[in-house]
Amino acid sequence: MMVMTAKVDLKKTALILGAAVMLILALIALLGGNSTQETAAPLSSNDGRVKFLTDLGWEVAATPAESTQVRIPAETTEVFDRYNTLQKSQGYDLSKFAGKNAMRYVYKVTNFPGATDPVYATILVCKNEIIGGDITDTSPGGKIQPLKKPAAKPDTTQPTGTESR
Repeated sequence: MMVMTAKVDLKKTALILGAAVMLILALIALLGGNSTQETAAPLSSNDGRVKFLTDLGWEVAATPAESTQVRIPAETTEVFDRYNTLQKSQGYDLSKFAGKNAMRYVYKVTNFPGATDPVYATILVCKNEIIGGDITDTSPGGKIQPLKKPAAKPDTTQPTGTESR
């Protein structure tokens, strides 16, 4: 019979285990911190949804004008395909949720440039994850646009100071 023994330095072992734990925590923070799921947890609350819209540049009413459960169509139509094209342009794809239920939250936007009629932000949430949304201008000729607020265009009516005299 053969017996082998090893001498273990407890201080070195504890130090190595501590370093490994710190490395794992650092990796979780780095990899998880840049994920699009970063906003997933707070979306179950109204404050989280309002913050999501605020982070995109919109000021919205503190409570939704409407919240209702909707079913994402299982079969595509021309209207669905057009709306899903808008969703795909902003990184969402409703076809992945075909036939599933989602919550639709509609908030009144209070800082839409030049708005004379109500403008609404709609977000679709499934299992605490944003799966789509839009900004709808209800004025005659108003449009549906992606969720992210476009950058302000520079005012070209004022002199810039670079003109020659």
